[in-house]
Amino acid sequence: MKRLMTLCAVLAVMCFAAPAMSADTVILRYSNFFPPTHVQSKLAEEWAQEVNKRTGGEVQVEYYPGGILTKAKQCYDGVVEGMSDVGMSALAYSRGRFPVMAAVDLPLGYTSGVDATAVANAVYEKFRPKAFRDVEVMYFHAHGPGLLHTAQKPVEKLEDIKGLKLRATGNSGKLVKALGGTPVGMSMSDSYQAIQKGVVNGGMYPVETNKGWKMAEVVDYMTETFPVAYTTTFFVVMNKDKWNELSDKNKQIITELNKEWAVRHGQAWDESDKVGRAYFLENGGKIIPLSDADAWKAAAAPMLQEYVGMANKKKLDGQAVLDFTVETLKAQ
Repeated sequence: MKRLMTLCAVLAVMCFAAPAMSADTVILRYSNFFPPTHVQSKLAEEWAQEVNKRTGGEVQVEYYPGGILTKAKQCYDGVVEGMSDVGMSALAYSRGRFPVMAAVDLPLGYTSGVDATAVANAVYEKFRPKAFRDVEVMYFHAHGPGLLHTAQKPVEKLEDIKGLKLRATGNSGKLVKALGGTPVGMSMSDSYQAIQKGVVNGGMYPVETNKGWKMAEVVDYMTETFPVAYTTTFFVVMNKDKWNELSDKNKQIITELNKEWAVRHGQAWDESDKVGRAYFLENGGKIIPLSDADAWKAAAAPMLQEYVGMANKKKLDGQAVLDFTVETLKAQ
């Protein structure tokens, strides 16, 4: 029922706002798993409206948030297969499929979404991975630093993490294991109750989650694990055939728009982190600075070499990709 109401609302907006169409109008259906109230969803909807405006209605984008067209894990293939024409989701949902871009999600010590977003787009532009040849890439964006959050037990030094069960998936799960904890894979929607009931002792996640998913209500401590902070890279891609239907003029318009919107997404992640941090403190949370940064970085280092080995097996120069990613982050 909830999904039906969301779909009806989206269709109502589209019908009300859509400009008149001609026989040459190109219609693009945009699928996004973020709920319509999420800031990243609102930005995607603004992108759609701006495409309509800047192309003078020659390209019109119908926006479908909340996984109405395709779920998060199906989004990329949904674009390739034409179930949608544009899609936004996380690369991590197709783990192993995008080995070059996987370097961006490593625990490299991110401090902001703006920096992580800049790194993601730079890595793509540098290496132009063949894994994306079946779509037209619009842009990438990435959230702010993923940090350690715990309930009841503070983690002040690396040894404190041993024995803790922490909600973490993908690279964050590997990081928890490397640091000595026990990763427990589960969706973010299940994490609140799992922490509340003591099934897990906390989790690794970006600071914005404290507000966005109300996690600040069930965790007590945030350890500033910035030296090993990871990110998650999100993609926005378009179906190749649909891209080729566009005029050169409209392709250029959208290309310029993409550059603007990538930056805006990164900025939005950082603003969300500020809100999440404030909400965490409002709920009585305590922030713990990290004193033994070198020990945490040493514990996480094998993940970087594991990435190099994985990339090399796929006939890529893993060290070159990693080095470029690290140096680009340092330059931000």
